Amino acid sequence: MEMNNSRRTPFRSRREREDDNIRLGISQGDVNGIGYEVLLKCFSDTRMFENCTPILYGSSKVASYHKKLINATDFPFINIRTVEQAEASKFNILNIIQDEVKIDIGQPTEIGGRLAAMSLDYACHDLMNGKLDALVTNPINKKNIQSDKFNFPGHTEYLTNKFGVEESLMIMTCHDLHIGIMTNHLSLSQVPKVLNRELILRKLQVMDSSLKRDFGIRMPKIAVLALNPHAGDRGLIGTEDDSIVAPAIREAFDNGILAFGPYPADGFFGNGTFREFDGVMALYHDQGLIPFKLMSFTEGVNFTAGLPYVRTSPSHGTAYEIAGKNIASAQSFRNAVFLAMDIIRNRREFDALSANTLRAARRENIVDEDITKKKKKDDEPAI
Repeated sequence: MEMNNSRRTPFRSRREREDDNIRLGISQGDVNGIGYEVLLKCFSDTRMFENCTPILYGSSKVASYHKKLINATDFPFINIRTVEQAEASKFNILNIIQDEVKIDIGQPTEIGGRLAAMSLDYACHDLMNGKLDALVTNPINKKNIQSDKFNFPGHTEYLTNKFGVEESLMIMTCHDLHIGIMTNHLSLSQVPKVLNRELILRKLQVMDSSLKRDFGIRMPKIAVLALNPHAGDRGLIGTEDDSIVAPAIREAFDNGILAFGPYPADGFFGNGTFREFDGVMALYHDQGLIPFKLMSFTEGVNFTAGLPYVRTSPSHGTAYEIAGKNIASAQSFRNAVFLAMDIIRNRREFDALSANTLRAARRENIVDEDITKKKKKDDEPAI
């Protein structure tokens, strides 16, 4: 039977394969949680090194401690001082601290928070200087990480500020499910106070752009959830959905974003309506996170849309209660690694196609101008 050569993968040299290898920075998170356990389990599968070079901003001594805890003493890693020293097909640890670190497994401590912040700062510095292609962040304790340098409710707010971005969006994703959280980690009592037309429009714009560029969805449909039970029941249970949310959705639609709603959250997930959309915009944290974690607790990924750099994270927290017991699932962390690589490739493809389209449009304009000039010249009367 004759083979269809168009389906065959062209031969690529070792250098070409290495050029495709993504430099993946990993912040260690809280050293007393399950962060080290899940990353060790993830990269114990050597197939993970085929498309990325992992660089952990942490401590080889802490890594050795966790290796013993989960009986992974044969897990190999190399110590490096700079990103440039990182080796492909190896697990690289860039030591941010040389001293011994006191580990209190399963306990929030001051040193745990300080090391988490230090790791994140080092990784962001290299990411911003083009030394990394993407960043995967391990879970932090939002309380013990607080300091003069880290005064934020979570990774999303910190990174938005660090990278100087006006607007970002937390997107919880798993397979075809993408749930945006409009107000991030804001307390429920504050949500109605900050909810306004401008915020809704900005967040919908970030989600629409991200679904196109980061996830490769050409014309994404976005559902917006209601703030009040039953979407307010025409003002009987609150007026915000009629006076703020619905008009903002209509304006977004008029601006070219395929946004719909507001939908009461209970029925929306309960009857499976969410499957009809590419993205879902939840107005507050638990409105989106409860159904998301019910459906994808061990597999979900947290992605920060709107940043100039790619950042993903497992969707779970430090999980102190199971830390050190060798029972944590690495699937969410593994999916965070895969998603980071997918988004990098999607962005490259999207940007290349956009650039080609722009160049084609410019060529068409030049041709049109030439034709117009020639036509005017031909129409000129002979003297």
